Amino acid sequence: MKPISPPAKRASKTSFSDPLAEVLRPGQSIELLKDLHILTRDGKLNQDSRRKLKQVYHLCNFIEPLLNDVLGRQDTLTLADHGAGKSYLGFILYDLYLKDRAGSHIFGIETRDDLVEKSRELAARLDFPRMSFLNVTVAESIQSELLPASIDIVTALHACNTATDDAIQFALAKQARHIVLVPCCQAEVAAVLRKHKNESFGKTPLSEIWRHPIHTREFGSQLTNVLRCLQLESHGYQVTVTELVGWEHSLKNELIVATRTDAPRRNARERLQQILQELNLQELEGRFLTL
Repeated sequence: MKPISPPAKRASKTSFSDPLAEVLRPGQSIELLKDLHILTRDGKLNQDSRRKLKQVYHLCNFIEPLLNDVLGRQDTLTLADHGAGKSYLGFILYDLYLKDRAGSHIFGIETRDDLVEKSRELAARLDFPRMSFLNVTVAESIQSELLPASIDIVTALHACNTATDDAIQFALAKQARHIVLVPCCQAEVAAVLRKHKNESFGKTPLSEIWRHPIHTREFGSQLTNVLRCLQLESHGYQVTVTELVGWEHSLKNELIVATRTDAPRRNARERLQQILQELNLQELEGRFLTL
């Protein structure tokens, strides 16, 4: 299967160059970019919209190789985007890489009725037939008959708190080859740390790490992603963690990319369990120690 062609290089600048033409990819939908408020209503590119477009391209640079990997192995591709919101990601990926790939399909999963309906209307108007938008929670989507039994790529960008963990469960259940996560608002682990703080003081000197409330919040957030990485590794995924620089000006800027290798890290599950026990977090075993 021929891989997705890389975007054409920008034309060299001249004093008569069109700023919009310099940043748009070949065949990219102007109407879509206006609907997503990446371009102004009259189709112009101001400083703010230029920044937004660069951010979108930056994220796509991480996902494009995953699309190529799947389409290099088979003629079909399915992608589920959890917590899709306005479906920026799904629409841009479809427009740039998948609209000419007859075997591809993107599913946007979102619980807000108005956003789901607007995405459906936009997909119909743009004639993007292989995009579906489901009004279900991430947890409900695991059992939904509206989704296929397997999904090639799962994304969850800024899915709040445990929705990211539900997206991981979805990916495991659907045997996803690739998982792309930008976690957000990880409060559950911090809440459990806080709940057992007094008990933990007598159990381990490590409790000093989350003695103060601000440290509880930040350490809990960091620990949540560490546990998620171990969980994925225990299920046979190779995990890369990096900074998603440029996607948003936010501290919630951690990008986790996981690729299934079917070779579980030998001690990942054991290490995960040891951390939960050492930090007095045994009640979270059901979330992170899935079979």
